[in-house]
Amino acid sequence: MNDLAFADVLPKLTGKISPDRIRLMRTPRPPKGLIDGFKRIGDASSVISDIMDELGITGAIGASTLKPTLPSTSIVGPALTVRNILQREHVYETARDHVNRMAEFEAHNLALPGDVVVIDGVAGVSNMGGISAQTGKRQGEAGAIVSGGIRDLGHSRRVGYPLWATEITPVTGKWRIETVEINGDIQIAGVRVAPGDIVVADETGVCFIPIARAAEVLAKALKKSAFEEAKCEAIEAGTSVADLPGNA
Repeated sequence: MNDLAFADVLPKLTGKISPDRIRLMRTPRPPKGLIDGFKRIGDASSVISDIMDELGITGAIGASTLKPTLPSTSIVGPALTVRNILQREHVYETARDHVNRMAEFEAHNLALPGDVVVIDGVAGVSNMGGISAQTGKRQGEAGAIVSGGIRDLGHSRRVGYPLWATEITPVTGKWRIETVEINGDIQIAGVRVAPGDIVVADETGVCFIPIARAAEVLAKALKKSAFEEAKCEAIEAGTSVADLPGNA
């Protein structure tokens, strides 16, 4: 079955969230070659951040805010968005009655290989744990970006599922969080992210690239990356500082 046909086969829903809260059943697919193009860029988040500045696009967030869990890992993929809020009831009531309204598992259920789950989450509690991360890995996701807490770091590392998050905490979200939307527009550290926007994440930071501008960003980023590679080669070859490319 080809990728297009696979995308058209919708899974049985988990029931973790009302179907009318799922704005899109599938994350919009990027144009052919776009993801592979972004994967060719070295020091990607820095290069892309520069290009986005030049084009007047806001969307770069540093790794001091969204901290990576796997060193030397980088990912590129379309955003599958999730929005969480606090449950209204007190946690002692919801824990006693086992009221779990988290629905990132529905996002995993809907994910296509290469998707990046992006969670506009709740601070101070976990929005994704180890079993959730393992499920995302099994589904073929590139990884996840979480504004809010995550937990079970050892588990997600063992299965090789990369996460970028603002917090790490053992406090569960399952009695505290309610997922209110999947594949709608969200905000991550002040940046608006729509489903299908391109996510580029590495050790330096995360860039959210509006899909409508992604081809333009890629073309300029590839040129900048090639220029920087040539400059590094000149440095290795012993070219004097005054004669390095870009210094004239």
